[in-house]
Amino acid sequence: MPINRLDTNRIFAPQSATAVFALILIAFSCPISASEAPVSEATQECIDCHATFAPAMIADWKKSLHAKTTPAAARKKPELERRVSSPNIPEQLAGVAVGCAECHSLNPAAHKDTFDHNDKKVHLTVTPNDCAVCHAEESQQFDQNLMSHAWGNLTKNSVFSSLMNAVNGLQSVHGLKSTLIAPDQKSQDDSCLQCHGTEVQVKGLQTRETDQGTFDFPVLTGWPNQGVGRINPDGSKGSCSACHNRHQFAIEIARSPGTCAQCHKGPDVPAYKVYSVSKHGALYSALAKEWNFKSVPWRVGEDFTAPTCATCHASLLTSPDGDVIAKRTHRMNDRIPWRLFGLIYSHAHPKSPDTSIIKNKNGLPLPTTLTGESAKEYLINDEEIAARQKTMQEVCKSCHTTDWVDGHWDLFQNSRKTSDAMVLSATEIMRTAWDKKLADNSNLFDEAIEKKWIEQWLFHANSVRLSSAMLGADYGVFDGGRWSLSKNIQDMLDYMKFLMKPGATEGAEQPRQKPKQR
Repeated sequence: MPINRLDTNRIFAPQSATAVFALILIAFSCPISASEAPVSEATQECIDCHATFAPAMIADWKKSLHAKTTPAAARKKPELERRVSSPNIPEQLAGVAVGCAECHSLNPAAHKDTFDHNDKKVHLTVTPNDCAVCHAEESQQFDQNLMSHAWGNLTKNSVFSSLMNAVNGLQSVHGLKSTLIAPDQKSQDDSCLQCHGTEVQVKGLQTRETDQGTFDFPVLTGWPNQGVGRINPDGSKGSCSACHNRHQFAIEIARSPGTCAQCHKGPDVPAYKVYSVSKHGALYSALAKEWNFKSVPWRVGEDFTAPTCATCHASLLTSPDGDVIAKRTHRMNDRIPWRLFGLIYSHAHPKSPDTSIIKNKNGLPLPTTLTGESAKEYLINDEEIAARQKTMQEVCKSCHTTDWVDGHWDLFQNSRKTSDAMVLSATEIMRTAWDKKLADNSNLFDEAIEKKWIEQWLFHANSVRLSSAMLGADYGVFDGGRWSLSKNIQDMLDYMKFLMKPGATEGAEQPRQKPKQR
């Protein structure tokens, strides 16, 4: 018996974490008339039962290539047009559309969130290990990516964990002193871990009565989340839907700068803001409606005439004649020689995607010392830097002359050097404050002068480096760039001089002065 809209809202009330289960199963309801590929009996059964839920999700799936072609047909495409990289697709999956059952009941034994539903083994999350059945190469590359390790790189790093706690913790104020109260897990999940990814854990089952009968639903913590480094119930890392939004999974969405802006827009990672004011961003804004974002491979000068984020970092690019300019990659740092943001100084890219293993010579889990000396044993060597730079420059040269590209990279290298020098100046001020006991270095992120120092490298230096790399000069000068670097140094000096005055200990409650007698 169909469920009306009122019943649906009541059955899947938002008070329960397992209400999200309903949203996933919504995707199972869709008439298959728009599908060009045969649908499995299991998927058809899902659709027949859930046809009244959330038509928008179903409309998305109907538009997807998953609904319109089979893995076997996708494997027969010419190599450069092929999107399925696994050489062997299981027989039971190869000849049918990739539908509800093919994703949400795949690998049930590996999923701790698998539960019995209408005599089927269904799991809520779909993970890179599931997608790897058809997209093995992409899944393997993504697992070697800093993004897939984003949860551990943040939470397992004592320095970054302190920063996260300083940002998300609650301040309790008494007089002129404040006490930091550690943030609760939901606050962490709703802030930094929305992008870095949560740890999704199964906390048992919850029995619920619905108009369709009694069902047991999994209770999950760290959910909902589609962060790039999400720890999944099957043990895998990451979420493909961070870039390939479910349930359409369209390549044109992944190629859109707006998709990257979900996590790369704030002052700590101003990549999207820089792109939006760059010449490339201006061309995208004006001309994108004329471009072909669906083509595989992506032909420079024919499908598009200016880069998006995916152009430079991920996509398979060819000339109009089919000559390969850059291979497709889901290890986003394949074309990145240096790490520009998130750390105190720019530095060569880490060798391992697990950056929590890095230790500098002072024992801190950072790729450089506070004075800029690199932990070279954990970073790529000069040969690999040159190889990655060459790959990226080949992308640039598909639109620009060699002189233009060389000149741009020369400016960029200089910006790295000067922004690092301005961070070092701020660090010397900070070290003096620590040495003179004007600040306590047991926590690098909790005092006013320390917060100014953090802004120097986490906001302003990042803005300069990314602006130079991506031709967005506006954000490299006055809007959080070089002006802010110089102003912040003066602010730190002036504040330290204030702290050095008698009785001006930071955070201390100052004695009240008696009123003057007239």
